[in-house]
Amino acid sequence: MILLVDLCYEKYSLSMYEFVFPIADIVKRAKVRYDIMHHSEVGLITAEKYDKIILCGTALKDGIYLENMDSFSWIKECTRPLLGICAGMQVIGSIFGGRIISQPSIGLQEIDIVKETSLLGKARQIEGYHLHNYGVTLPQGFEHLVGSSDQVEAFKHEERFIYGITFHPEVRNKWIVDRFVKLGYEHVEEIFNR
Repeated sequence: MILLVDLCYEKYSLSMYEFVFPIADIVKRAKVRYDIMHHSEVGLITAEKYDKIILCGTALKDGIYLENMDSFSWIKECTRPLLGICAGMQVIGSIFGGRIISQPSIGLQEIDIVKETSLLGKARQIEGYHLHNYGVTLPQGFEHLVGSSDQVEAFKHEERFIYGITFHPEVRNKWIVDRFVKLGYEHVEEIFNR
């Protein structure tokens, strides 16, 4: 079962329809069960009950999560695979020592995958949908996967199964969420042969 963490300003906000429910639809199509919880309800004990965790994005004007970074301290100790999308990547980066920086971007852009990984595949260029005001610097202990040297668009922890991506795969690259959901299951080979 997968935990989808809602980073929106309040529980059951309208932003869920844009940033959480599209992720839930991808997980549902993969035939994997999930729960949705607001970030204010999640701690280490709750997180460890799930197989994997996805920190969903939130609206451009919604920065409430930035004011509550202490509530995400459980991420450092969590042993579950974790994917942070947009605001979720900022949270992960900040918890591990990166700095949240101004980095506004809206719309489709060509992005460079600079390092091959099981989640993003081979190094190549893809088109990604951006909708964010902030980015995060690369924390110590993480590998830069996507973007230029001055704009980290995806990273991975060097030792743990923790990924962050600043663009929105639920809009343009649903296969990324699908691949994260399926990684570690027996039918993983068919995923990589597309």
